[in-house]
Amino acid sequence: MTEKELHIALTSGRISKDRVDTLVGILVHQPELMKKLFQLVLLEDGTGDFYASWTFDHLMRKKLEYLLPIFDVFANGLSQLKTDSCIRPMAHVCEMICEAYFKKKDPAFVKNITDDQLEKLMACCFDWLIGPLNIAPKVFAMTSLYYLGLKFPWVHPELKQVLLDTYANGSTGYQNRAKKTLDKLAKLGS
Repeated sequence: MTEKELHIALTSGRISKDRVDTLVGILVHQPELMKKLFQLVLLEDGTGDFYASWTFDHLMRKKLEYLLPIFDVFANGLSQLKTDSCIRPMAHVCEMICEAYFKKKDPAFVKNITDDQLEKLMACCFDWLIGPLNIAPKVFAMTSLYYLGLKFPWVHPELKQVLLDTYANGSTGYQNRAKKTLDKLAKLGS
């Protein structure tokens, strides 16, 4: 698949789940298209579509390491996103990155992601957590911030305060994840 074919496939109207799976099946063998795919995520953010974001998220579930060569582009691009339909999949990717870096301690991620890049993820996650988004990006951001706080100690007290302040007004799903996160923070003494 060429960059042009990828662009056409993701911008030519409605895409089914099967089509996303087919695209992921192709892209899993073409890591050189990652930068173009992320550019399409940024491009579609203003349109209300989510096909590139959806495809990007599903590809990252299979080949998260494909993100590493363009990680700086990814980290810098996150703050540009404005719509729920694009933020949700990118927040999920951030959660997967944080799990690879902190939980699994994957050497490829630990070695290749800088503190500056992690701080950019952290800033976006805080914005998503306190912003007027749907529950899913908030839940993904909450988990990412928990992990990021393992490296940046000031994060845990801030995260705890945000969760305490927003818990009562959150949905059942939000409250469930917030409680689990607060419990984890308590175990760490935060």
